[in-house]
Amino acid sequence: MDPHITTTTSVSPAVVTADHTPTAASITHTLTLIHDNNHDPFTKIQAAKEIRRLTKTSQRCRRQFSDAIVPLVSMLRSPSLEAKAAALLALLNLAVQDETNKISIVDAGALEQIVSLFELKNTNMQEHATALLATLSASVAKRSTIGKSGAIPFLVKIIDKGTPQAKFDAVLALSNLSSESDNLKIILESKPIPNLVQILKTSKKSSKISEKCTALLEALVGFEDGRGALTSEDGGVLAVVEVLERGSPQNREHAVGTLLTMCETDRCRYREPILKEGVIPGLLELTVQGTLNSQKKAHTLLRLLRESPYPRSEMEPDTLENIVCDIISQIEGEEQSGNAKQMLADMVQVSMEQSLRHLQQRALVCTPSDLPIASNCGSKVSLKYK
Repeated sequence: MDPHITTTTSVSPAVVTADHTPTAASITHTLTLIHDNNHDPFTKIQAAKEIRRLTKTSQRCRRQFSDAIVPLVSMLRSPSLEAKAAALLALLNLAVQDETNKISIVDAGALEQIVSLFELKNTNMQEHATALLATLSASVAKRSTIGKSGAIPFLVKIIDKGTPQAKFDAVLALSNLSSESDNLKIILESKPIPNLVQILKTSKKSSKISEKCTALLEALVGFEDGRGALTSEDGGVLAVVEVLERGSPQNREHAVGTLLTMCETDRCRYREPILKEGVIPGLLELTVQGTLNSQKKAHTLLRLLRESPYPRSEMEPDTLENIVCDIISQIEGEEQSGNAKQMLADMVQVSMEQSLRHLQQRALVCTPSDLPIASNCGSKVSLKYK
C-alpha cells in the first residue's frame, strides 16, 4: 500500500525525508483531508493535529500549510471542543513568526470565533485563545482590527483570573495592542490597572511580564483616568518604584517613564505621591547606571520633583547635586533622607573615580603639559552630603 494513502477515519504521520521535513506528497495529502468536508469530523481533527505537529518548529512548513488556514478557521465553529482545540492549536503554530499567516488568519474571520471561546468558561480553551491573540497581536497591521473585535475586555479578565501562562500572554497581547491609541482607550475602559499592579507586586521585578506590565502602565498613564487609577490603587506607585529600583534596564526605563509622564502632566498633583515612596535613591542610581533614555528621564524627573522646577539663582547652579539637595530638605523621614544623602555621596564618588580613570588614561598618551589642572570641587561636594 502507498504509505501516503490513509483511510477516511485516520491520518498517518507525514512521511519525512532525511532532514526531517515532510514530503510534498504527505503535505498535499494532509491539506486534502483538512479541505474535504466529506470526511468524518475525526479525520479533520487528526489532520489539524498533524498540521500542528509539523508546523511546531518548522518555518518552511508554516508556509507550506498556509492554505489550511481557511478550513481551520471553519473548524473553530464546530460544536466539538476537540475540533475547536485542534484547529486553534494548529492556527497558533501557523502564526508563529509568520506575518503573512497572521494576516491571513485574521482576514479569514478567526477573531470572532476566538473571542467566542472566552465565553465557554473552559480554562484550556481560554489559555489557547489567549496565546493565539498574543501571537496575532504581534502583527502591527492587524492590531486595530483585533482591538475592534471585542477581545480586549476578555484579555483584561484573563489578567485577573487566568492561569500564569494565560496571564503572561494576555499582558503581552495588551502591551502589543496598546500601540494603537484607540485600543488604549478600550484597554483603559476595561480597568486593567489593579490587575497590572497586582502582577508587579508578585512578580520578579526583572521578569518579562513585569516589563510588559510596566510598558503598558507607561502608556496608560498618558490618560488622566490611568494616572488616577494608578495613584488610587493601594501600593500602585510603590510597585512602579520597586521596578525602577530592581528591574532589568528595559523595565527600569519603562518605570521611570511612567513616573515622568505623571509628573510632567500634573507635577503639583503627583509630586508628593511619587516622593513618599522613596524614589530618590533609585533615580540617582539611574542617572549613573541606567540606559541613555533612563538617565535623561531620571534627570528630568528629579528636576520636576524639587519644590520649584526652576533654578533658584545664578549663584546656585541647577546641578544634579543642588536639585537633590532641594528635594532631600523636603523629604519626611530620617531614613529616606539618609538613604538619599548616602546615594548622592556614593554617586559623586563614582563620578570622581570615573574622572580619575579618564585622566590616567589620557596621561598615558599625553605629555604632562597637555593635562588639565584637576579641581578638588568634587571632594567638597562628597563631604557636604556625608
